[in-house]
Amino acid sequence: MRILHTSDWHLGQHFMGKTRQAEHQQFMSWLIEQITLQSVDVVIIAGDVFDTGAPPSYARELYSSFIVAMHDTGAILVVLGGNHDSVATLGESKALLARLGTRVIPAVSEDAADQVLVLSQRDGQPGAVLCAIPFIRPRDVMHSVAGQSAQDKQLSLQEAIHQHYQACYAAAVAKRDELGGQLPIIATGHLTTVGASASESVREIYVGALEAFPTNAFPPADYIALGHIHRPQKVGGLEHIRYSGSPIPLSFDEATQTKEVLLVDLNANGLQSVTPLPVPCFQAMATARGTLADLTSALAKAAVGGTADTPAWVEVVITADDYLSDLQSRIEQIIVGLPVEILRIRRERANAAAHLQGSASETLDELSPDEVFGQRLAAEMLEELLQTQLQQRYRQIVSALQEDQP
Repeated sequence: MRILHTSDWHLGQHFMGKTRQAEHQQFMSWLIEQITLQSVDVVIIAGDVFDTGAPPSYARELYSSFIVAMHDTGAILVVLGGNHDSVATLGESKALLARLGTRVIPAVSEDAADQVLVLSQRDGQPGAVLCAIPFIRPRDVMHSVAGQSAQDKQLSLQEAIHQHYQACYAAAVAKRDELGGQLPIIATGHLTTVGASASESVREIYVGALEAFPTNAFPPADYIALGHIHRPQKVGGLEHIRYSGSPIPLSFDEATQTKEVLLVDLNANGLQSVTPLPVPCFQAMATARGTLADLTSALAKAAVGGTADTPAWVEVVITADDYLSDLQSRIEQIIVGLPVEILRIRRERANAAAHLQGSASETLDELSPDEVFGQRLAAEMLEELLQTQLQQRYRQIVSALQEDQP
């Protein structure tokens, strides 16, 4: 059996004023071609199909069109909910899409057996058993206990996720035995694991509760298809536990990555091979970093890959400390005739974040929400204990807001 593992599409992403619609459309067309060329039996999207819980209409149309095209290939599609996805949005068409060979698992079920799927090969014969585990929201697997410390909450959540995996795996083993005991078992997940290398576009999903899930807490599945981390990678150097990464760069620090999907071959003996399939670059992106004197050469380098019709999207990072009021106009003069479009200009700050009163010239576009809170906190000159308490409260509020997203 051949599985194609992908994740983190983020359909509908609004990137610094730019739509990713054309890139996603090109990626989907390319992927449909590969499914046929590579004789793929099943495609697994391991979470974050959409960028928000209320995706724009064009993103929903892309999703629907892809499912129809998938049906025409004869391959099965399995869609897992991610932390960006709305359970209601993914679940509303679940029964309808099942008629088109698409299985949707928007959230965890009370009965683990409901998340166990038998995956068929193109000839209709069973090829694998899948523990279809989406993003696990804490409220789905545990109850809040008054008086728990942050460490206790972390351990409780880790154990609850571990128990859910074990229950799904046990149900998968029972299903495999029922079918004759010769099928490989696959598991999925949408979470951060210990040692995973993230990027700036990856949202922390268990703020203040669970930093990363231990690799040894996964069940002994033949292959574990993970989502949430946008950088493709093995987990702990293990061949069978993988992040496929996002198919397009979702932030400037991902621009230099080779994006890929994974072809996973399995048989009755388990995992046979994992083959990365590089995804073409549909939109050039680059960061031009340096002092003002360096920018001419840096911007010329960033323009590589851009065309008059599709200019490269560029982030300019100034490494000098001096503030220049005419910086934007200087950059505009440098890029005359270059196939580039400047999406962001920011300055690289010193090692420690400056206090607000010392960095009034910074714009919000240069700061993350955590940095804004940190600088505002630093400006108050509070006692260390109170600062720590406020930081913990901030993380709890962010965590609660993220968990409450549909």
